[in-house]
Amino acid sequence: MAKDSSFDIVSTTDMQEVDNAYQQTVREIAQRYDLKGSGSTIELDRSAGTITVQAPADFVAGQIIEILNTRLIRRKVDPKSVTWGASQAASGGTVRKTGTIVQGIDQDTARKIRKDLQDQKMNKVKVTIEGDKLRVTSPSKDQLQNVIAFLRDQDYGQPLSFENYR
Repeated sequence: MAKDSSFDIVSTTDMQEVDNAYQQTVREIAQRYDLKGSGSTIELDRSAGTITVQAPADFVAGQIIEILNTRLIRRKVDPKSVTWGASQAASGGTVRKTGTIVQGIDQDTARKIRKDLQDQKMNKVKVTIEGDKLRVTSPSKDQLQNVIAFLRDQDYGQPLSFENYR
């Protein structure tokens, strides 16, 4: 029997780069004329993996999130790695938005990825869910390359990366 080749599908976010983008966003909020003195704040909780934006209006919160996304892109972090919740009313007539930093692939997304790969009917490709990652195995490296190409064309709402290709 030929040795199977494999790789892992993971979704991880470099928290140091997120922290750097957060620090740059804080500096820009303090310097920009339209945000300076507006009472807008942004907070990063590394242990919980959340980013909280508090602003006087929804529009201003959107501007701050856009600044953060720009900084994330410059630091080679996919903006999809932060999932933003709905706006909530906060004290003093302000608006609060909380974003969760994606670490790992949740079970629903993992099942969807596995189902999509099975629907492609690629011969002898096995997909197994191992916690917060997926392992794809096949005797053919060409099939594995086809799987990677297929997954890069799909959108699962979070960045996917491919590791341990052997």
